[in-house]
Amino acid sequence: MAAFAVFAAVLSLPAQQASAALGGSDPAPLSEGQQALADAQESGQQVEVMSQRTDRTTVFANPDGYSFTLHESSVPIRVATAGGGWQAPDATLEKRSDGSVAPKASAVGMTFSGGGDKAPLARITDEGRSLELSWPGSLPAPKLDGTSAVYPDVLPGVDLQLNATPESFETVFVVKTAEAAANDQLKKLTFGMTADGLAVREGPSGNLAAVDGSGLTVFKAPPAQMWDSAGQASGTQPQLMRTEAVGTDGSGPAGTSVTAPADAGVEPGQGDTVARMDMEVGKNSLSVVPDAKMLDETAASAFPVFIDPPVTWGESERNLLRSDGYESYAWGNGDDDQGKGAGKCGTWSGYYCGPGYVQRLYFEFSPANLKGKKVLDATFQVTEPWAFQCDPRVVDLERTNNISSSTTWSTRPKQLDLMVDQTVSAGRGSLCDPDSPTKPIEFNDSAAESNENLTPTVKDFAAGKFSRLTLELRAADESDTSAWKRFRNDAELVVQYVGLPDKATGVGLNVNSKPVCEHDESDPPFGCHLAVHHQCQNKPQRAYRICFRSGPRVV
Repeated sequence: MAAFAVFAAVLSLPAQQASAALGGSDPAPLSEGQQALADAQESGQQVEVMSQRTDRTTVFANPDGYSFTLHESSVPIRVATAGGGWQAPDATLEKRSDGSVAPKASAVGMTFSGGGDKAPLARITDEGRSLELSWPGSLPAPKLDGTSAVYPDVLPGVDLQLNATPESFETVFVVKTAEAAANDQLKKLTFGMTADGLAVREGPSGNLAAVDGSGLTVFKAPPAQMWDSAGQASGTQPQLMRTEAVGTDGSGPAGTSVTAPADAGVEPGQGDTVARMDMEVGKNSLSVVPDAKMLDETAASAFPVFIDPPVTWGESERNLLRSDGYESYAWGNGDDDQGKGAGKCGTWSGYYCGPGYVQRLYFEFSPANLKGKKVLDATFQVTEPWAFQCDPRVVDLERTNNISSSTTWSTRPKQLDLMVDQTVSAGRGSLCDPDSPTKPIEFNDSAAESNENLTPTVKDFAAGKFSRLTLELRAADESDTSAWKRFRNDAELVVQYVGLPDKATGVGLNVNSKPVCEHDESDPPFGCHLAVHHQCQNKPQRAYRICFRSGPRVV
């Protein structure tokens, strides 16, 4: 028993110290994770495990000395530099020395034409696999404006606009007038297409997928759509506009207005007419077929009309669905950085949001960074930059079936289980008393609510019981227009887990790879990390190891 007490004491020491304490002559070197745990325990602060850093993930060793915390983001939070470092994503376009145009810092390789007819219109690459689109004919030099490059008059009265994000680009034809819409060349718009290491497939819903030899979807395109500017013409374009004087109900002072117009040429705004388009994939071409009725019948005041086929990197899924049939795949936060709404978008207490559709937001996560881990706790967090009112409203986080670039409201995923609900309001600033700033909202299981299941669900996810984790943000009451909130796309899954090393739960001999003296034979340890000399069960043994249940890797 005295000997066991000694061993229990050295379990709390890093491996090198433990080896010295028990007489070991050649302490085993610490892995990076072990060293980070030792440093975190000594400093009392989390220490990042740098080898685990990616564009979307960050792993910290915790001060408890045995657990790690994974932060997995739904969007790139950093991008690699040519020199092996990292920098913040920046989709602002700039001209390069070779004349091409590219984002300053993107998660995948992206280049756009600088004009002329030699280079492709757009090229996106990832690990040697690429997809190129070309325009039949010479392109004018683009006009750069932030994340957009506009090639004027590629057809009479039609501009071609490329919009970039850190993970995708979209090609948008801007049909500026009714006269331009009458051009027969708009009946079918065809790009040349070249894929290297990929096979491009057309899905049943009009979506596209570029798949590599292993079956992995590398690049995606949701169903193409087009829209007019009817909302802007009718005055319904601004969102969240105060339409009458405000009383003393805490909603804000008289005359307050908060506007969030749609980004021109990026997505439809309130009141804009939206139509689906057919896409056709040829051997070396990609064609879109605009809706002839919209081109013919759109009022002159509702131009420009936008024709949009986007291309997105296939790292993860993120979708916005709403009940009027509009969807936004890989949605962004907009020029105002206010994100997208969840709930019923209508009118409440003088604030106008929209005509009364219901909108939901979806985020999908991969299990790659959690396989083989024992999950201790899980939190979903996302930033809320706006709410209709200061009084909190309930937001549900639900697990659903998986989503894809072809998901629509009519094929929306089935809700499987409530994860967590939160009663919150954020983002209204000084309009509330006390102040209500933009802040991250954390969804974590409450012990007082037995129906909340986020941590058990993530445990099953890590154990491989299902292949992808899809989470839906929705208003708990989708008939209540006052519950409308906006969220950014910066959602993170934050998971505390046990890695190597874990807390020791048994000490025993490990002779010829067989554990001896393990006090729970039905639950043997996975791996061991420190060899010392001892006797056990009154039988001399050459060595044993301190063992941990956090395998499968032996360190």
